[in-house]
Amino acid sequence: MLDRSSTLVAVALVSALMTTMTTGDVQGADDGKYPTNWKGQWGRVVYRNVEVQGAFVQTKPWGRGQEAPLTPEYQKVHEESMADQANGGLGNYPTATCRPSGMPRMMTFGFQEYVITPETTYILLTGSDHLRRIFTDGRDWPKNPKPTYGGYSIGKWIDEDGDGRYDVLEAETRHFKGPRAYDASGLPLAFDNQSIFKERFFIDKTNPDIIHVLTTVIDNALTRPWTSDRQYMRFSEKPVQWPETWCQEGNANVVIGKENYFLRVDGVLMPAKKNQAPPDLRYFQQTQK
Repeated sequence: MLDRSSTLVAVALVSALMTTMTTGDVQGADDGKYPTNWKGQWGRVVYRNVEVQGAFVQTKPWGRGQEAPLTPEYQKVHEESMADQANGGLGNYPTATCRPSGMPRMMTFGFQEYVITPETTYILLTGSDHLRRIFTDGRDWPKNPKPTYGGYSIGKWIDEDGDGRYDVLEAETRHFKGPRAYDASGLPLAFDNQSIFKERFFIDKTNPDIIHVLTTVIDNALTRPWTSDRQYMRFSEKPVQWPETWCQEGNANVVIGKENYFLRVDGVLMPAKKNQAPPDLRYFQQTQK
């Protein structure tokens, strides 16, 4: 049986632990420094007169209208992509076959939610790419990173106006895999996947329901760094429901070998191009007519 002094020590230890669990952890997550006005459901600002398919520069039409500073080599890739699409092909647009979009296109689709902790800022996405992590714990780049479509992001918080609370998140993203494209026209990133993205996240000074993601791309397909002020609008601070999007649902593209075919609604495989040869059926029993 415990004596009185042992009981008091035990009670004190439990009390201290409960205090840490109930107050210390909360302070660690907020600490009075991190922004509290990034909550809610955010979606990209759409300029209806120019932007239809989710362009990198929201104020300009997609495809050629983006006026991307492409090198001659990648300008040719883009033109060939659009020519192939005009003939029924997929061009240089890997997302058409439900591959992940990766950066920067993953920041175009659906809604976003920002979950901020001292170690990591999570961006939850409702498009085909569902999650980004921006590490803010002071780490360095990994020595042997495994490339991903979304890349590896390291960031830091900044108190720009000096009021004691962070208001800007700066991030850099590297270590990609591909293929990736800026938009559905096949506007290309370099095939070497050595892209670097530098982002600056902040709430608009005059409208608290607009968040800016000033994004600069450094890529070997470009003649110079390319910057876009990507903007997102808060649709709801307390959303009732989040939509769910999966590329595979309703996707009628069927790639066999290097050819794309079209799956009709009744399940019949159709050509996607004029005079397109059928797929190789040597291992299938041929229907007798």
